[in-house]
Amino acid sequence: MMSSRSKFVLSLAFSGAFTILLVGCRHHAAATPAPQAMPVKVESVSNSPVSSSDTYVSTIKGRRSATLQPQVEGNLTRILVKSGDIVRAGQVLMQIDPLKQAAAVQSQQGTQAQKKALYDYNRIELDRQKKLYEAGVVSRDAFDQATQAYENSKADYEANSALTETQKQQLGYFQIRAPFSGVVGDVPVHIGDYVSSSTVLTTVDENVDLEAYIYVPTERAAQVRTGLPVEILDSDGNSLIKTKINFLSPQVYNGLQSILAKAPIPAGTKGLRTEQLVKARVTWNTNPAPVVPVLAVTRIGGQPFVFVAAPKDGKYTAHQVPVKLGEPVGNTYPVIEGLKPNDKVIVSGLQFLQDGVPVQPMG
Repeated sequence: MMSSRSKFVLSLAFSGAFTILLVGCRHHAAATPAPQAMPVKVESVSNSPVSSSDTYVSTIKGRRSATLQPQVEGNLTRILVKSGDIVRAGQVLMQIDPLKQAAAVQSQQGTQAQKKALYDYNRIELDRQKKLYEAGVVSRDAFDQATQAYENSKADYEANSALTETQKQQLGYFQIRAPFSGVVGDVPVHIGDYVSSSTVLTTVDENVDLEAYIYVPTERAAQVRTGLPVEILDSDGNSLIKTKINFLSPQVYNGLQSILAKAPIPAGTKGLRTEQLVKARVTWNTNPAPVVPVLAVTRIGGQPFVFVAAPKDGKYTAHQVPVKLGEPVGNTYPVIEGLKPNDKVIVSGLQFLQDGVPVQPMG
């Protein structure tokens, strides 16, 4: 059985040990410094003009574009151009075998010469019969017969002359000429091919007076109107030119359930050709909205986030906030959800940040 003195000594020993342990813990706690705030650059969220827009696939077309098809039938004997050639108005592009038609023209010209000779003879004869009739040498009946022969030969000659001219014009159709100056498109035919009025020989396009054909879905029928801004973009999203809608079709295209809108391409624009596919960004309206720099946005699993310097007890900590963004405008994203004006968005050192770490905002 432990005496009172032993209990007292043991109590003092426990008290001393506890005191030493407490002092050691305090010393250890004092030796571990609090984490320092990381200096970061921040930008306050502010409202800026943000455009509401949609991007559609558009086709560039020229106001002067011709598909060449023959007006006569026959075999191609000459092809004088190739794809990409620049041609002038009236230049001969192809030749269809004209031998049959040339023979028909020559035969018709021979017939015309015969009728011309008869016409000239009857005209002279009429003049002679008229003088004899006036002198009382021949009867009225003889004069009337001469008049009738002259009128018949005249009508016959004039009809034949018109037929000859038609045959000559028909001969001209055996040469395929450029309707205007431009660039030759694809040439799908070959020398020796038999062609008819349904055969496509080639195209000629003039790369001026270009237009962007934009097919706007009918859901936007209430918003689309002439005068809306349009930005033409290349395949990489780079802006080529800015224009405006100047035409709306009065009808809906059933196959696409869309409305055709046209926007003119300014003269002298480079890098655009007829039938080229581009992107057309149609801006519906512009309203103030919060924006954040592109550099402030990180993505995790496709979800965009930003870090906000959140104040707490006079200090700041990094707080990761999920956001919903609109289409980028220049170097900024419009914020649809997640932020409010004057939030301090962190734009530097994002790779070193974690949710809840202390930060020191810098302007």
